[in-house]
Amino acid sequence: MKDKVVVVTGGSRGIGFATVRAFLKEGAKVILCASREETATKAVEELKKEFNDASVEGIWPNLFDYDTVKEAIDKIVKDYGRIDVLINNAGMSDSKPFIDYTSEDFDKVMDLNLKSVYNCSRAVVDTMKEQGNGVILNTSSMVSIYGQPSGMAYPTSKFAVNGLTKSLARELGPLGIRVNAVAPGITNTDMMQAVPKEVIEPLIARIPLRRLGEAEDIANAFVFLASDKASYINGIVLSVDGAAQV
Repeated sequence: MKDKVVVVTGGSRGIGFATVRAFLKEGAKVILCASREETATKAVEELKKEFNDASVEGIWPNLFDYDTVKEAIDKIVKDYGRIDVLINNAGMSDSKPFIDYTSEDFDKVMDLNLKSVYNCSRAVVDTMKEQGNGVILNTSSMVSIYGQPSGMAYPTSKFAVNGLTKSLARELGPLGIRVNAVAPGITNTDMMQAVPKEVIEPLIARIPLRRLGEAEDIANAFVFLASDKASYINGIVLSVDGAAQV
């Protein structure tokens, strides 16, 4: 991945931040997208302390607005000359019961988890087409396969991400653009660290590997799928969940 230009949305924390780190380790030039300038700046400062000579910068476009996203992507192309990899990782989860859902609740999840994937993918595809190659990777979830008992907008959005992934893989493949997704299982991020031990232990018991996934496990899957070693992998949703049982 040396000198490849990689854009990671939701890159300031959790799986996204680990993914940025993983690509920097491989010598890539990374642009991380965050929701706010402060979080983007903080993440970049932390990364530059670890990787002294790294090429990493932060941006904070409104992912809900296509024109804003396109403007940010065009600037990246102007500054770096190309975009090799887009990782659509920005997203949010939800656990509200269906009977308590409002249209606003549903739209909020779908806009971030699905519409932002469309906006970013559409914004980079012309550049990748002109290059004759590129990789788009999306963050799905294990619940996109199994569903979940509450917070139905989250698995619904991830089911849609899977459909978008597979459809774009078929449509963009002839242009030299590969599209895949990674479906993480229960992953040890900041959100999970706030969950009580008595809740986590039964979850671990249903994972054959008897541990939670780490953000680095997901990041490594993204690096592999972005690399030439995965050059004939297209249109898959790769489960990285330790074979968790639901």
